[in-house]
Amino acid sequence: MADNIARVFADAIAPDPARPLLTWYDDATGERTEISGATAANWVAKTANLLVDEAAVTHGDPVGVLCPPHWQTAAVLLGCWSAGTTVADTPGPVEVLFAAADRITEADAWPAGERYALALHPLGLPLRVVPNGFADYVNAVRVHGDHFGGAPAGPQDVALLTRATARVAQLGIPSGGRVLIDTARHPDPVDWLLAPLVAGASTVLCAHLDPQKLPARTHTEQVTHTLA
Repeated sequence: MADNIARVFADAIAPDPARPLLTWYDDATGERTEISGATAANWVAKTANLLVDEAAVTHGDPVGVLCPPHWQTAAVLLGCWSAGTTVADTPGPVEVLFAAADRITEADAWPAGERYALALHPLGLPLRVVPNGFADYVNAVRVHGDHFGGAPAGPQDVALLTRATARVAQLGIPSGGRVLIDTARHPDPVDWLLAPLVAGASTVLCAHLDPQKLPARTHTEQVTHTLA
C-alpha cells in the first residue's frame, strides 16, 4: 500500500490528466463545476506552495480546514497533505486555518498564524468581501507556482490511506470507475476524496442531492457506482 498521499494523487491522475477527476454539483443552487486531474494538480501545487512559501509551515505542522466537501476543499486538503502538514480533527491552535465564508464564526476556536477564507464559488472566484483577519484564498493562492517540489509524507498519510483502502472495499468503489457521492451521507474526506483516489476513480460529488435528478445524472455523467 502507498504511504504518501501526494503520490497516490499523482498516480491517480497520471494515466489521463485531462480526464475529469471531480465533478461538483449543488442541487440547491444549480451549480456544476468539473475539474480535470491536471487542473486539480495545479490547484494542489499552488496550495502547497502557499503553505510552504507564504505561511512558512514545516513538516507536521497542524492546519485547520473548516470547509464542506467541495472541489476547492479537495484542492486545499491535498495541498495540505502534499506539504506534509497535519490536518487537525478538533478545534485548537493551528499554524494555518482555511475556512469557508459561512464558517468564519467558528474561527475563534482555531487560533492561527495565517487565515484564509474561501468563497467556494463554482468558478473559483474570490470573495466579494473578505472577512476581517483573513486573506482571500483564491487571490492568495493564484500567485504561487504551478508545480510543488515535494515534501516527505505527512504524519497522517499512512493512517489515512489505510482507512481509505478499507473504505474502497467497504463502499464497493470500482477501480478506475466513476462514482457518484452524496456529500450528506459521506462528509468524511476519507470517503469522498481519498477512497476514490486510492481506487483510481473519478468522482461526481453532489451536495443537497435531489433524488429526482439522480437517474438522469447517473446516465449523463456515466456513473458506474453510486454512494447516495
